[in-house]
Amino acid sequence: MTAPALIDTAVNLTDKRFNDDREQVIERARRGGIRAQIVTGTSLEASMKARELAAQYPDLFATAGVHPHVARDFTSETASQLKELLTSPEADMRAVGETGLDFNRDFSPRGDQERAFVAQLELAVETGMPVFLHQRDAHERFLPILRDFRERLSAAVVHCFTGTREELFDYLDLDCHIGITGWLCDERRGGTLRELVPNIPRERLMIETDSPWLIPRNLAEPPPVRGRNEPALLPEVLRQLAHCRNVPAEELAAATFDNSCRFFSLDPAALPGHPED
Repeated sequence: MTAPALIDTAVNLTDKRFNDDREQVIERARRGGIRAQIVTGTSLEASMKARELAAQYPDLFATAGVHPHVARDFTSETASQLKELLTSPEADMRAVGETGLDFNRDFSPRGDQERAFVAQLELAVETGMPVFLHQRDAHERFLPILRDFRERLSAAVVHCFTGTREELFDYLDLDCHIGITGWLCDERRGGTLRELVPNIPRERLMIETDSPWLIPRNLAEPPPVRGRNEPALLPEVLRQLAHCRNVPAEELAAATFDNSCRFFSLDPAALPGHPED
């Protein structure tokens, strides 16, 4: 049986845990039906590396942004460099981010996080690009900032959603897409998410691995590399999501694929693995 076509909308493929076998990771994903991967930019350096990867592989695309963990380093020069990266004609960039607020770990002062978040939302408005969002334990500050910009943003996805019912409906009220990860497959902490995912409109769903983190805990077989997530494992997220929503996995795969193509402006016919290839 042919694997359903999928798009992994969040892969930290520049992470050092992929340094020894990045080519093999990409190939395993292709064999598993992953037609495209969105490589996440989490710092200026990581965004540049993401662009380099996207330039090398026809099924890789990149985002550019500064994660709240490293927001303390964000300056006006950073904003200028991100803009240059995002608007460069030879760069295949698809979104601004990963940006947002993380008050769970507070690796950067909260004021610096907010300043970097606002600057990147302004950049998304200026470039017309969608925004790739991170929020953890910061909803009360995150929501009003996002709300102030939402009408001027072309699109927004709350990546790796693990929040409450209230948070989910706040984001849906702002017409945001919702990214679902292997958190859904975690018997210890994914119960609330499993209850909530049926409430997400089909046209707002996207799926992601957030590799190398959040490995699905209900894998039937061990992962290729112990303890590390990778895009080839995305079908497990799909299966769990389909189970929670009580719909065929193939039907959900088609919906998330189409949603991801529209959000990131991908041409399905131009992606490797198209029937006409």
